[in-house]
Amino acid sequence: MRITAQDTGLARFFLCMLLIAQLILGPLLSAQTASASLLGDFTVKQEKELGEKYNTLMRARLPIIEDPEITRYIRGIVDDIAVHVPKLAFTLKTSVVLNHNINAFAAPAGYVYVFTGLITNFDHEAELAGVIAHELAHVSHRHLAARIKKQQITQLGMLAGMLAGMFMGMAAGGDNASEAGEAMIYGSFAAGTQTMLNYSRVDEREADRSGMQYLVAAGYNPKGMVSAFQKIKKKAWLAGAGNLPKYLSTHPAVEERITYLDRSIQKMDPAVQKRPMDDTKFRRIKALIMARFLDPQIALDAFSKDVQHEEQGLADMGRGIVYARENKISEAKAAFEKAVRKAPNDPLILREAGRFHYLKGDQDLAVKYLQKAVILNGDDLFALFYFARLLDDKGESKQAIQYFERILRTLPEDSEVHYYLGRTLGKSGQLFEGYTQLAYSAIYGLNKKKARMHLKKVESLAKTDAQKEELKKLKELYKKRSEFW
Repeated sequence: MRITAQDTGLARFFLCMLLIAQLILGPLLSAQTASASLLGDFTVKQEKELGEKYNTLMRARLPIIEDPEITRYIRGIVDDIAVHVPKLAFTLKTSVVLNHNINAFAAPAGYVYVFTGLITNFDHEAELAGVIAHELAHVSHRHLAARIKKQQITQLGMLAGMLAGMFMGMAAGGDNASEAGEAMIYGSFAAGTQTMLNYSRVDEREADRSGMQYLVAAGYNPKGMVSAFQKIKKKAWLAGAGNLPKYLSTHPAVEERITYLDRSIQKMDPAVQKRPMDDTKFRRIKALIMARFLDPQIALDAFSKDVQHEEQGLADMGRGIVYARENKISEAKAAFEKAVRKAPNDPLILREAGRFHYLKGDQDLAVKYLQKAVILNGDDLFALFYFARLLDDKGESKQAIQYFERILRTLPEDSEVHYYLGRTLGKSGQLFEGYTQLAYSAIYGLNKKKARMHLKKVESLAKTDAQKEELKKLKELYKKRSEFW
């Protein structure tokens, strides 16, 4: 239940680049002449295969946020807009990437990735929704598939170069990625596919127009899209032209597109133009992301100016998280106490206070806050994860196992949850099941050495037909995931 990322060594990088190019493209390439299409007709089935592999790589190598408070919010916006999107050939799958650049992008087969920078740099939910709507328009019109279809075999080296940039970006990333690393991730990875495929002027205009329609149909103020593009342009100008997202750097020029969108808004019903912007949930998620992931001083300065969050206790919660990150325990404890006094029934505040006290060894307060958080919000798997760990520490392994298994039904590839479940099962004497979960943890965490070690242990413990069947599934997963090591 944490942000996960995996660094790649330079030597393995070149090997992986060639291997992944072969894995992704090999099954899709046919024996055609150099003038033939790189991916033939590039069917929906082929795009699904490519998208699945692409997503596996992303989730293995980039810092993906699994906090349900954050992911549920982002996926909710995507789903609300998607209801109004026609022609979807795929089920949308949304991930939140820890990266402070302002970007979102849609990979093959409807995999949508939203950067945390879209939240920390924006002021309104409608702005975030505007960028997401634009990307969903690309998915709806299958612009990516159309561009791939037009590529030629002679451009294979160009695609390999994109993959190289993608992996180099991954190698530069991590939980504490530097600014240079983030820039490389953004420049080479996030926009890599779109850079190579180069959405046309018509594609971008179509995505602007359709995205605006989806945004309005979903009930948002259409000015959110224009405001988002204006802020992206301003931020990119201050940081350098290289940071301008692809959907704003593509022709026609961003100024022309903003003007075009603004004029289309002026033709809309006045009631639509004056729709209120309800940013209650947006501000809540923004506070959490800022506290946990932004530079501590920047976050503290922001909370000191936020009167609304001060009244709701969220600013105190944010300060508590920041102080805990800096190991200022007494300041963090005081901040969380203030937050709980102001909002004694806010499950997010209770969760964060409980998590803090659990990690600092105060089991009594941890139980008090985490248990209440779980009762108030049974869908918060993050709170449930720490509550399960607390129960395990207290010797209540049976209930802890039930909670870990419940979490995995929603987050089946969470390496850390598999690890703690495996540890709890092992302590309770269920050795086969325990080592099986440890093996899953190592595989999903891309830890080759531990995966092999635990797999051998599982193999030695497999006695019954059911256990042998589970071992077979485990080996199949190991083989599939080892392609990316």
